Amino acid sequence: MTRRRSLAGGAAAAVVVLAAAASAFLSLLDGAAALHLCTDRLFNDTQGRHSDGLPHLNQAEEATWMGLLPRRAGPRDELDWLALYRSITRGGGDVGGEPAGFLSPASLHDVRVDPYGANMYWQGQQTNLEYLLYLDPDRLTWTFRQQAKLPTVGEPYGGWEAPDGQLRGHFTGHYLSAAAHMWASTHNDALREKMTKVVDILYSCQKKMNTGYLSAYPESMFDAYDELAEAWSPYYTIHKIMQGLLDQYTLAGNPKGLEIVVWMTDYFSTRVKKLIQEYSIQRHWEAINEETGGFNDVMYQLYAITKNQKHLTMAHLFDKPCFLGPLGLHDDDISGLHVNTHVPVIVGAQKRYEVVGDQLYKEIATFFFDVVNSSHTFATGGTSTMEHWHDPKRLVDEIKISSNEETCATYNLLKVSRNLFRWTKEGKYTDHYERLLINGIMGNQRGKEPGVMIYFLPMGPGRSKSISGMPTSGLPPKNPGGWGNANATFWCCYGTGIESFSKLGDSIYFLEEGEIPGLYIIQYIPSTFDWKAAGLTVKQQAKPLSSTDSHFEVSIFISSKGDARPANVNVRIPSWTSVDGAIATLNGQKLNLTSAGGFLSVTKLWGDDTLSLKFPITFRTEPIKDDRPEYSSIQAVLFGPHLLAGLTHGNQTVKTSNDSNSGLTPGVWEVNATHAAAAVAVAGWVTPVSQSLNSQLVTLTQRDGDAQAAAAFVLSVSIADGALTMQESPVAGSDACVHATFRAYHSPSGASAIDAATGRLQGRDVALEPFDRPGMAVTDALSVGWPGPATRFNAVAGLDGLPGTVSLELATRPGCFVAAPTTAYLAGAKAQVSCRKPTAAAGGEDDDDTAFRRAASFTQAAPLRLYHPLSFSATGTDRNFLLEPLQSLQDEFYTVYFNVLTK
Repeated sequence: MTRRRSLAGGAAAAVVVLAAAASAFLSLLDGAAALHLCTDRLFNDTQGRHSDGLPHLNQAEEATWMGLLPRRAGPRDELDWLALYRSITRGGGDVGGEPAGFLSPASLHDVRVDPYGANMYWQGQQTNLEYLLYLDPDRLTWTFRQQAKLPTVGEPYGGWEAPDGQLRGHFTGHYLSAAAHMWASTHNDALREKMTKVVDILYSCQKKMNTGYLSAYPESMFDAYDELAEAWSPYYTIHKIMQGLLDQYTLAGNPKGLEIVVWMTDYFSTRVKKLIQEYSIQRHWEAINEETGGFNDVMYQLYAITKNQKHLTMAHLFDKPCFLGPLGLHDDDISGLHVNTHVPVIVGAQKRYEVVGDQLYKEIATFFFDVVNSSHTFATGGTSTMEHWHDPKRLVDEIKISSNEETCATYNLLKVSRNLFRWTKEGKYTDHYERLLINGIMGNQRGKEPGVMIYFLPMGPGRSKSISGMPTSGLPPKNPGGWGNANATFWCCYGTGIESFSKLGDSIYFLEEGEIPGLYIIQYIPSTFDWKAAGLTVKQQAKPLSSTDSHFEVSIFISSKGDARPANVNVRIPSWTSVDGAIATLNGQKLNLTSAGGFLSVTKLWGDDTLSLKFPITFRTEPIKDDRPEYSSIQAVLFGPHLLAGLTHGNQTVKTSNDSNSGLTPGVWEVNATHAAAAVAVAGWVTPVSQSLNSQLVTLTQRDGDAQAAAAFVLSVSIADGALTMQESPVAGSDACVHATFRAYHSPSGASAIDAATGRLQGRDVALEPFDRPGMAVTDALSVGWPGPATRFNAVAGLDGLPGTVSLELATRPGCFVAAPTTAYLAGAKAQVSCRKPTAAAGGEDDDDTAFRRAASFTQAAPLRLYHPLSFSATGTDRNFLLEPLQSLQDEFYTVYFNVLTK
């Protein structure tokens, strides 16, 4: 069935635009065959369902864009690009000219992300720079050289860049884009040398083939595409290569980039012209009914440089009418469509509006954003499950599986909201950009490991970034789950990943031209901006945020370079704050603030000024986008713009991407908000965890034998049944680190059980609290192999007599200790409570006592896990949860949405 958004109450101008657009569409349909719907040829046997079992609405009716040249053109007929363009535009020619008044992003050459406070943006940029410098130009271009029949150098990369991969070459294009943005952001000489070498090699490949064609696979891939046979998105790959080369031209000033792209466009325009002449333009629309990336976008960018009519027409030929047409009619049924096939088309549509002033495309982009953001996005601001859109406002069904929020879709959706803000200056678009950048991009690297990134970001209960993705289906993308590999992955999301972390400075500052130059600061990212037009240097610092803070504090320093003139500075007031309690001062003088979601505007002659901002920051919950009453209690928790995830496991052990936690196990995500304070405010069931508690954390280790070479084990909480067990020593950042870390404090005072002077765990009445279950001592919720509520220990010097060891004696059972198993010392073996036996004879000890003392002695080690500065405790029904920012997590299992019980 078809779902349409009501236009009642909309602006009269919008109605006029839509009516005119609909009339144009219908008139163009006269006498023409209807177009095929967008069905994604590559996935058309499943229509977006795959095997996930998710319900979704039927696709839209055949509301079509236009019937264009349905006749077959004779093989000798010459195709005139201007005539073709006029025939496929509603007005028959010009559509308004380039609009004026857009904000323009500050040049990356003028923005530097700063390391102030060791912030995540600077660290993410540095980790990505390290990866870009690691990648080998010869390996990146191996398959291009092979295709051009030039000598290859070294070995090819694997994964999606392997010599038999149908998308091979796409990552090389991403690399060129990422490197161009990163070089503009850092001016790193070594990176410039590497990226220039890649361009030189591609230039030589194109010259060798001498047709304009440039790809890492043969032209037969496009032959199959033209014949509507299976071909995995060849124009998608070509878009990436073209975009990378064009970025090398526009950002790095390499003229070869533009030369290669123009010649490539000549080749592909000849292919498209031939297809239209031999069949019809209808056949072309059928052919592009698969993933073509942002081919329209790169063509519009090229036209803006060359003003060549052919480039404009090629762009419009890839605008995908079956998708944009219904959006132009305000038909909101995008269910079933492959997300990252279509979001780049929207980005290209936005570029059309900017290049030629086509107002319909502004309407399309605005309506699209509203549809997706109101019905298909998670609490991160991101979208997609199994790479598709499904039923609107039915997201509870989608979080049952782990392939949520494809990173490519996040990357492109950020472009959509960024452009909409540039056009409108509306705060809702900057709020979306901030939320999606923080929660949907910044956690997609695995800590500081270069070249380790994810494809999907799971949103369901008991999920982990390390185990995500879809079961192998035989269809692309062939199970791109968990963390990738620096040398053998190269998924599409690796490409967009390296781009995202290369241009973190591109959406902080926006410029407005005029007699008085204007600046919009929309993201609070520690950085420095050289504002040349105003003769000013702008530097912002954000105080590192902690869970106990009541305000988010930013300082903006504006200094004159000696040639300053009056300028207007606009600073964003986020929608997540309140002006009630907010403080803004200029050189100590208080300023009046407008409402949240707007901007603080100051115009003056600047020079050595300090603008200080303090925004109240609080908890809030946000319901999942699901309009069924039975799911009204499913909520996400946010602290300002930061989405908090609760560390948790399901009752079943999740081992593969096929495990779905079907049924949404209550213990995984239920929080108790039934008492009065909790029912009124989030602060009733969520409380801050102070960073000072990091001094109370400890990990206890043992070795299976006396030798240092013996296997190392750690005392851990089992995720299977909650028992204390011995596990192999985990790697940093893994989920196992959570379960091998305990908070040690004296009960009931809460004082640290670790002596500040010696760093030793010692004393009586010690409670051990699992790291991820704040407020719950070990035996409140767990079993260590004995009956009864023994919750306290006496921490004494290790019974083995070795320095640095500790033994845990039950406070209520003197002489009885927590001990590792003395036999079958294997990973997962349960700890025991063992009581010391009398010695065999006076002055001597038997062998059993020696084994016992060793089993009951643990080496105190530095904690494997620390509390994040933004750590909170949430009160659960079966257990408590430690909440941390989703972006900070690596392999930990978590839940984003909670079932908030209020009665």
